[in-house]
Amino acid sequence: MGVSKLDVLYRRFLLTKLFIQGWGKPDDLRRLFEFRKMIGNREKCQQLVPKDYPIFIDKVEEQADCKIMDGHFVSPLDHYLPGIMPVESVNARFQFIIPKEWKSRYRPVCVHLAGTGDHFYWRRRTLMARPMIKEACIGSLLLENPYYGYRKPKDQMRSSLRNVSDLFVMGGALVLESAALLHWLERGGYGPLGMTGISMGGHMASLAATNWPKPIPLVPCLSWSTASGVFTTGVLSKAVNWRELEKQYATETVYEEEIIRLLEYCGMDSFKMGQDFVKNSSSSLDKWEHFDFTTEMHELNVKREILKTATVTQFSPDTTVFNASTQEFLLQDTSHRGCQTHRIPSTNTSKLSSSVKHEPLKREKRKSSLERESILFMKGVMDECTHVGNFSVPVDPSLIIVVQAKEDAYVPRGGVRSLNEIWPGCEIRYLEGGHISAYLFKQGLFRQAIYDAFERFLQKYSI
Repeated sequence: MGVSKLDVLYRRFLLTKLFIQGWGKPDDLRRLFEFRKMIGNREKCQQLVPKDYPIFIDKVEEQADCKIMDGHFVSPLDHYLPGIMPVESVNARFQFIIPKEWKSRYRPVCVHLAGTGDHFYWRRRTLMARPMIKEACIGSLLLENPYYGYRKPKDQMRSSLRNVSDLFVMGGALVLESAALLHWLERGGYGPLGMTGISMGGHMASLAATNWPKPIPLVPCLSWSTASGVFTTGVLSKAVNWRELEKQYATETVYEEEIIRLLEYCGMDSFKMGQDFVKNSSSSLDKWEHFDFTTEMHELNVKREILKTATVTQFSPDTTVFNASTQEFLLQDTSHRGCQTHRIPSTNTSKLSSSVKHEPLKREKRKSSLERESILFMKGVMDECTHVGNFSVPVDPSLIIVVQAKEDAYVPRGGVRSLNEIWPGCEIRYLEGGHISAYLFKQGLFRQAIYDAFERFLQKYSI
């Protein structure tokens, strides 16, 4: 199956870069990987958020067809990983939309998590929540993601997360915040309760649902088993600031010497993905055609002595001190993906040119090695924190309806375990077209899947 041309075209119009500041602080990554082990286990995770966790309603608005409540609470993540969230993200915000009158003895509510770029509530409220009240009398709770809307850091450009670690902070926060809200809804007498989301929101909903200790309808739309492919083989990989990531990976040895040892790869996914890497990648990644991912992944712990000494000494506009390895590293960085050329003082230029003339092959080989290791490290850390196989299986997978686009270029499915392999009994529905066309024109099918999952719950369980 090919990829959607609309997905590829749409991506070309988006000029913003992801992860412009790099991987994130090594200490933050250490703390997040350790915390992932806790929330990856349902028995441990459900002890983190008490059933009476305090949640506050700030505003109630009566409208013709519904009641809308705005509320907030302190993210439970701030209690366990203090200081890891931006101060703007610590307070979780949500909007709760329910019918003015319920049509049965049930008061069903679905929690919606936001997809990439979905700031505030208007998009989910207009496309999902209001139609769900009209069509099925199901209420909706819209949780705002950390780093989005009112929770966006002041120095963040739109939806462009500054660090790779920010995505993991977002995921850990949403897992605990969803648990707090589900407990709050139960206390209020609502039910059955379900979870959904589109794209990144669908994936975050999947992670959150794995930790709920009861059967729960789950409808992840346009998401899959891991986010690693999104940032390495999908069209969104073109938005990643690989230049900065490669530079940090080369000059800060903590990533290969310490961080990589903390990863617990899910099965062989980080290796298997390479088999379909070329087949499912865009033309810009053709250079990986003869790349042995399995061998390279096992060799990531091998020290690169040249790169480890490639440190840049602090310099002024007049003086710069490079060692030979650094010279080569800076040169390979300047030619990467059309980046601007570094300005190098004339005193070093002749020495640098001589080195380049005599070692072009060596330099190109080192550049290729750095690119490979950086992309594999990205796959590793993404699988560690986002692969659903690293989390508990939901209590009743038969209540899960996955909605996927056949030609999705944003969320590649090649080379990783299928969700119905990880969650035996779940249902997967495939739509014609790609990611963008499904989002624009198939919202009705997303809602129908939610209704079907809730109906399936009521047929199996009493509340």
